[in-house]
Amino acid sequence: MNKIIIVDTGSSNILSLKRAIEIFDSNVEVTTNPIKILSANKIFFPGVGAFKKVMENLEKNKLAETLIKTREKKTPLLGICLGLQLFFETSEEFGTSKGLGIIKGSVKKLPSISEDNERLKIPNMGWFKIDLNNQFINNKFSNFIKSINKNNLYYFVHSYFVDPIEKENIAATYNFGGHKIPAIVSKDNFIGCQFHPEKSGKKGLEIISDFLKLS
Repeated sequence: MNKIIIVDTGSSNILSLKRAIEIFDSNVEVTTNPIKILSANKIFFPGVGAFKKVMENLEKNKLAETLIKTREKKTPLLGICLGLQLFFETSEEFGTSKGLGIIKGSVKKLPSISEDNERLKIPNMGWFKIDLNNQFINNKFSNFIKSINKNNLYYFVHSYFVDPIEKENIAATYNFGGHKIPAIVSKDNFIGCQFHPEKSGKKGLEIISDFLKLS
């Protein structure tokens, strides 16, 4: 039986995510308890708000070291929006802030000018198609992205984006004014979506269902 945990970062609207998960499995709990997190079969790590503030909450509750420890157990862990960004080493939001350092790279401000030299609106809010990285097909998370195709739309709302040093960690991108912005990034047992699957309708729910089926 799946034991599903949503990490309470102290900043997220967790209820919509919890309800989305409960469509497929009712055994889900929201917690900051490290023991419960480390004993989970699946972990969701959502986040909204300021990178530095949420990171401070994680460290105060000893959650930073707990999340890093999940690598030893190889527990599938899904970061959503800011949750994905916190996987990285640093963020330039409100000055340089230190992240979890799980994935090498940084979090940067979205470009304000398109490839056609037009001004882009930030934060970026809306529905976008995702382009999969075909080299990712044999990754351990390949079943997680099997429901995605180029015609599906997913809901994004963000001002900053992740820039991994190792580009093979990028599972998918989306087009923001001609710029290829990482939409899904993975390393080891960690995978993250810059978009919100719980707010992306039926196709987003399919992603959550596929994550819950991972072994």
